Amino acid sequence: MKKVLFVASECVPFIKTGGLADVVGSLPKYFDKNEFDVRVMIPKYTAIPEEYKNQMEYITHFYLELAWRKQYVGVFQLELNGVIFYFLDNEFYFRGEKPYGEIYQDIEKFAFFDKAALSTLPLIGFRPDIIHCHDWQTGLIPVYLHDAFQQNEFFRGIKSIMTIHNLKFQGIWDKKTVMDTAGLDAYYFTPDKLEAFGDANYLKGGLVYADQITTVSDTYAEEIKMPFYGEKLDGLINAKAGCLTGIVNGLDYDEYNPATDPLIYANYDARTFRKEKIKNKRGLQKELGLAQDDRKFMIGIVSRLTDQKGFDLIDYVIEEICSEDTQLVVLGTGEEKYEHLFRHFAWKYPDRVSANIYYSNERSHKIYAACDAFLMPSLFEPCGLSQLMSLRYGTVPIVRETGGLKDTVEPYNEYESKGTGFSFCNYNAHEMLGTIRYAKDVYYNRKREWNKIIDRGMAMDFSWNNSARKYEDLYRRM
Repeated sequence: MKKVLFVASECVPFIKTGGLADVVGSLPKYFDKNEFDVRVMIPKYTAIPEEYKNQMEYITHFYLELAWRKQYVGVFQLELNGVIFYFLDNEFYFRGEKPYGEIYQDIEKFAFFDKAALSTLPLIGFRPDIIHCHDWQTGLIPVYLHDAFQQNEFFRGIKSIMTIHNLKFQGIWDKKTVMDTAGLDAYYFTPDKLEAFGDANYLKGGLVYADQITTVSDTYAEEIKMPFYGEKLDGLINAKAGCLTGIVNGLDYDEYNPATDPLIYANYDARTFRKEKIKNKRGLQKELGLAQDDRKFMIGIVSRLTDQKGFDLIDYVIEEICSEDTQLVVLGTGEEKYEHLFRHFAWKYPDRVSANIYYSNERSHKIYAACDAFLMPSLFEPCGLSQLMSLRYGTVPIVRETGGLKDTVEPYNEYESKGTGFSFCNYNAHEMLGTIRYAKDVYYNRKREWNKIIDRGMAMDFSWNNSARKYEDLYRRM
């Protein structure tokens, strides 16, 4: 039996800010239980809903020495869907309504969490063969494993994997503070280890010391070897290319299933979408106060409103996108200029544009089910889950060919009648606009072709089953 411990800073259903939480919460359920014992460890944030806190059972507590401080660590446990979750408690670090705060606080908080995660293992009697670390918040674990923990027989031979969910976030702070915070000596703060451009970099430390590196799609694994996508770590990524694997994220097919989804107006599947899907469009038009018209081409966007997601392209041609035959429904929060942009257009065209500047899980499901097309023109996208949800709901994705978007959406080819969506290559507003207009032309003038695109999209399998098999192969190779 191979034992694996996932360590991460967030995890559904307990706490979530992005796709990382979906991966950590969903993936462990899909491993072969006869061969793999996969458990998860996250901080016990005060923001975790009470219903879960009430189910946690206390296991033990101890005091941890972190550089010159002594800190309390409480250990709690909860079983959910056949997976054991551990929660590390310390109210000084994990209070507040969000998992992350100011970066200088997070730097100390996650140094504490990483050291506590390792120190907990002998006390709970779980010795993993592999510790699977996710993103910069767990970057010090491979470093600590290599450092003081080597003196303890228990930790010798434990392997580590570092998964990059988004290379843009690296956990960077000044060297002196990190040295003091993490309790690591100067040996580790050189350019071939944790130091990067004069500062200390948690993710870099994790990448240097991890036995294997994975990222969340094949294309992104190639892209980050180049300076444009490499966020200044492309040299290191190339040096470690031999142990770098891209494995595309999956989707929880139980939660995202148009046939059984309780949050949408009308259920449908690959056989019935031609008749039933339209009811969702009518329901959403009515709820959002848009013109109630089946003939309008409805485009959905569910996203963080940031430059990374390609909103500067949308900003450039939004007047053309919101033409009379089109409706645009936006859900999400982010940079103020984009929040204002969509609010302004919702005010200017109240029957065509709906700006929902907040996040709601329920509303997102309704948008995936109701829209004709889903727009994702990202500058870079390590994996992306929204396009997988759209395919699942028979909503045709319009994406830029980057990272996971390129790996999961096959562009429509009218000559061979192939493809599951529409894509454009260059980061260019008019190329995006041309692709939207092309999609609209197929929607209006070649309805049978449009429905076949939906057929192919709904037939794709991006459930976690496929990805879990690839992770299992990686674990066996280690």
